[in-house]
Amino acid sequence: MKNIPDRKIPFWESLIFRLTLSVGIVLFISIFTWAWFDIQQQKDDIFRNTVAETERLSDIIRLGTRYALLGNAGEHLNEIITNLGRHEGIRRIRIISKKGEIRFSNRPSEISRRADIQSESCRVCHKSEPPRPSPALEERTRIFTEKNEKGDSVRMMGIVSPVYNECGCSENCHFHPGRSKLLGVLDVVVSMEKTDMEMYRHERQILIMALICFLVTVGIIAVFLHIDIIRPIENLIRRTRRMGRGIYEYESKTGWDDEIGLLADAITIMGQKTKEKQEELNRQRDEYQQLFEQVPCYITVVDKNYRLLRYNKAFTRQFNPAPGDHCYKVYKGRDRRCEACPVKKTFADGKSHYSEETGISKSGEVSHWLVQASPIRDAKGEIAAVMEMNLDITLRKRLEERIRDSEAKYRIIYDNIPNPVFALDAESLKIMDCNDNQRVVYGYQKKEILGLPFMHLFDENDREVYTEKIKTCKFIDQARQLCKDGRIIFVNIRISPFDYMGKKNLLVTTSDITRRLIAEQQLVHAGKMTTLGEMATGIAHELNQPLTVIKTASSFLMRKIKKGEPVKEKILQTMAEEIDGHVDRASRIINHLREFGRKSEVEKEEVNVNDPLSRAIDMFSQQLKLREIILRKNFAPDLPHIQADPNRLEQVFVNLLINARDSIEEKWEKGMMYGKQPKEIDIRTGTENDQVIISVSDNGMGIPKRVRDRIFEPFYTTKKVGKGTGLGLSISYGIIQDYEGSIRLESTENMGSEFTICFPVSKQHRDCSPDSAFPLSETE
Repeated sequence: MKNIPDRKIPFWESLIFRLTLSVGIVLFISIFTWAWFDIQQQKDDIFRNTVAETERLSDIIRLGTRYALLGNAGEHLNEIITNLGRHEGIRRIRIISKKGEIRFSNRPSEISRRADIQSESCRVCHKSEPPRPSPALEERTRIFTEKNEKGDSVRMMGIVSPVYNECGCSENCHFHPGRSKLLGVLDVVVSMEKTDMEMYRHERQILIMALICFLVTVGIIAVFLHIDIIRPIENLIRRTRRMGRGIYEYESKTGWDDEIGLLADAITIMGQKTKEKQEELNRQRDEYQQLFEQVPCYITVVDKNYRLLRYNKAFTRQFNPAPGDHCYKVYKGRDRRCEACPVKKTFADGKSHYSEETGISKSGEVSHWLVQASPIRDAKGEIAAVMEMNLDITLRKRLEERIRDSEAKYRIIYDNIPNPVFALDAESLKIMDCNDNQRVVYGYQKKEILGLPFMHLFDENDREVYTEKIKTCKFIDQARQLCKDGRIIFVNIRISPFDYMGKKNLLVTTSDITRRLIAEQQLVHAGKMTTLGEMATGIAHELNQPLTVIKTASSFLMRKIKKGEPVKEKILQTMAEEIDGHVDRASRIINHLREFGRKSEVEKEEVNVNDPLSRAIDMFSQQLKLREIILRKNFAPDLPHIQADPNRLEQVFVNLLINARDSIEEKWEKGMMYGKQPKEIDIRTGTENDQVIISVSDNGMGIPKRVRDRIFEPFYTTKKVGKGTGLGLSISYGIIQDYEGSIRLESTENMGSEFTICFPVSKQHRDCSPDSAFPLSETE
């Protein structure tokens, strides 16, 4: 805040002087105007009194000389005039005849002289022809100046009075004839010296009184102004000066109840507000100064000569400038201004300008920064300086270089990944980018496939299903796709979401598993053939029974024919029915074997596991009976479906039944049964937590703990040489994994084993399938 100047004000510039002078001038004009009018009034009164006195004196003289004049008594008239002329103040008394001759005068030298008609005494009547007989007193009165005995000029007053003839007695008593109306004029001149002295004395008294009144009034006003105005104002000035120096004093009482008191209260309130505002400004200043110093960018203020006026600590630490250095020297070590200088542009058009600059820091390292140049204007609105705000982007530049290197490296990896890789738009699933290896698998050139929807690689009937899966799943197993030439391939798809340029995208990697599936199918088929080989004895027995019935019936009929014996119709019908039923049974066995032996498809369908499990049991039921193995079934009714291939599931269940059968047979061959313990295989199905559970348990040999971790390995078997290939459980494990299931083993050596298989319920049945416990066993 700028301080109020503490200077001594000259008296003639002070408020009391100007107020006193203004009031004094008004008072002076008022008092002396009054004095002037009073003096003029006194002068008029004295003049009128003097005229009246002179008029009375003239009348007295005229009356005193009247009869002497009527009787033409010259000597007596001269004596009267002479005696009257000796009175103080009477300067001249004379009588002038009609002809203008001075007949009588108190000055003998004037007697018999002829008066000038143009003189003041004569012009009263003779300024018009004929002469006026009775002029007014004002016309007969004259004022003129004449020297006295001392030689001083003194004002004189003369009154001319006409002397009229009396007609009634003029002929008998008087000397003058009756026809003469005017005998002459009486001219009386008196001195106004005393009157003027009296008037002067009165004027002086009035002026002195006016001056005294003026001075006293001005003095009183000055004292009043000093006490009631100047002193409070000086006190307020002292307070405002202290406020200007930042010293704020709050007085609850000022002692004044007038406008000065209100002003003092207003100044007090202003001081309080000013203090609050000053404290706020100081706080903001400190805050802005702190921001200026601590802001994580370089801030400089540059004048029109490109010299540094101010800069913050961050700039000092980075460039170590000296006061007055040129900005281009500090930033870049140049000897002259940069060609594309944002500061120059800002000085030229008054607008903010931006640029990206590169220079050398005080450590000698290359620095990069973004520059924003903004104008700083003075009170006149002219650009006084330019502020540069510089954001250090050195780290960002280095990161950009690393990112570019990383992008180049990952682009090489991306292009050389042996599997096809696609970058898809997350919403439309359009192919935004892909690597070159997609051409090896799908046969498309890169420019052909870019922009196509990824669903173009699926069959039209599958697109809706896979669109939802790609948007929601992270892995899709054994998806069927189409190549450019129409070939069908099977792939595993991995989906990873990522953001690029503010958009959501999907990174899709496909792995061609067509050959692996073909190999697995061949291996599964080989496993089926092995299983069929192991089942040959049982199957032969299954077929032998209907053949035996047919053979017996045919032999019976042939004997009857040879003997010529008739066959009863009822017996013939019974035998025909038996032959037909056993032919159907043999046909079912053969069809079942043919169905089991065919190659399974990769496609999945809705399957109730009770169905393939029942078919597997049907295939084995007869041979289990021959081996006296009791089979217990515990199938849950209304079991929810799963997604799988029923033929492959049947192979899994057949393999488990074969293993259970062989384990029981081995235990009984070794004589390790307990008492009359029966041979048992227990099969149960149920649901729990959206899982379909299949349990196959037996009371055979069990599996030693040391080999349990290896039983699902290909070609690993615990059976004797020639009795097993080691592929059954391995193939079963692979099939279960393909259908997102799991298999768990619980085994006690010499007590038996239990295999538990879990499959997820298909989505169509997931929400409507309550958990079901295993039902009571049903024995075959």
